[in-house]
Amino acid sequence: MSQVSTLDAPAKPAMNPVYRKRLLMHRVGIALSVAAMALGLAVLVWILFTLVIKGFGALSIDLFTQTTPAPGSEGGGLINAIVGSALMVGLATVVSTPIGILAGIYLAEYGEENKLAQVTRFVTDIMLSAPSIVIGLFVYALYVAHVKHFSGYAGAIALSLIAVPVVVRTTDNMLRLVPNSLLEAAFALGAPRWKVATLVRLRAVKAGVITGVLLALARIAGETAPLLFTALNNQFQSFNMNAPMANLPSVIASFAMSPYDNWRSLAWGGALLITFSVLALNILSRTVFSQKVPN
Repeated sequence: MSQVSTLDAPAKPAMNPVYRKRLLMHRVGIALSVAAMALGLAVLVWILFTLVIKGFGALSIDLFTQTTPAPGSEGGGLINAIVGSALMVGLATVVSTPIGILAGIYLAEYGEENKLAQVTRFVTDIMLSAPSIVIGLFVYALYVAHVKHFSGYAGAIALSLIAVPVVVRTTDNMLRLVPNSLLEAAFALGAPRWKVATLVRLRAVKAGVITGVLLALARIAGETAPLLFTALNNQFQSFNMNAPMANLPSVIASFAMSPYDNWRSLAWGGALLITFSVLALNILSRTVFSQKVPN
């Protein structure tokens, strides 16, 4: 009886060849994943370390008070590029935020029963994956080529086209997280659909929508390619949005490849400013405006 029971007993998991093979593959997969993560973190730390070491050396009062220097001259700063980037990014945010939020509300409310909403969602997904240089060429052909000059307005339009799909998808996804019980309670009280969408559904996830806007702002803050075809650059301080305007990404791209030491130093300083700005926006979006899904 003991022999029969021993033979009929299932094999231990450790002795099962299928189990041992799966365990080996599991450990290999975990090891490869950890190695890939370690490699990515090492490269990221290396980049940030180099940026901090070389960028901090360029930080000074002149960086925030003087304009970009002429070729071969000493000193100089990036105030014209900082102001130009702030104006274009600010205008792009003002334009893209209401358009993105309203489009996101439309997709969330009518996306399941309207083919136009499905087409809108499809086009939004395409724009999210489109290279930014394509957006810049599109604005150049549509606007710059017709007015026959570069301008800050053209740069803001290009940045808006990049930011809009980010805000749309974030708003759409956040609104879909609102539980149906909350919406049904609002409808039971006699509220019309537009009021439920704006005063109930949108208000329930307003922190998530603000997070999407901040992420879109961080996305366009360092874009270079679209600005090369739209705003170009300007060596002098200018608040005229209808003329070529300096911006940090274009200045960094130009100065980083120059033969002048002070230009390369300013490029490192500008890269550090953009990196810290994007980092601050991401931290702000994930901490101050973080919100749990409503119950």
